[in-house]
Amino acid sequence: MILIVNLSFLLIAFNAAYANELDDSMRFSEQETFKNFIKRLCELDKDSHLANLVWHEFTGSIRVLLTNKYVFKPFWDFHREKQNNNVTELKWQKSFKNANIKAHKALGNKDTQAVLAIIFSRLYTLRNQLLHGGATYNSSTNREQMRDAVAFLSKFVPIIINIMLENGDVIWGDACFPVVA
Repeated sequence: MILIVNLSFLLIAFNAAYANELDDSMRFSEQETFKNFIKRLCELDKDSHLANLVWHEFTGSIRVLLTNKYVFKPFWDFHREKQNNNVTELKWQKSFKNANIKAHKALGNKDTQAVLAIIFSRLYTLRNQLLHGGATYNSSTNREQMRDAVAFLSKFVPIIINIMLENGDVIWGDACFPVVA
């Protein structure tokens, strides 16, 4: 249970950092918003804390996460949609293979921004599993991915907050739900 709570709080902290209020003409999908946020963080990370996190501290668990079908959205689309035959097994497997080729290319090129975007795409699927009832009390399902996610986010969230604080002159956007007295 502690694992689920820790992951939930870390995801809330990350969400609070990247989410901001935009007018409707500039609204992106949630995944596009955090990809843009990650891009900006990587550009502003003059001390390469994010690169060190990806390339030195979490290389093994990142590779495991990237090859895990259970945090790959098209895998779940297949299982959810197979009654309607909208997503075939071959289609999700091909998508998974292509996504892994892209991930390995990003890893080979040491493209921190691309690797982080892929990681957060997978973590977004894990987040959805957790917040939409796919993680049950005392289950062993998802626990390895959750442990890796908690370990990664426990280091990642403080780094991004420091980058944001060090770049206080950058416009990060208005809070979606500011404190109103």
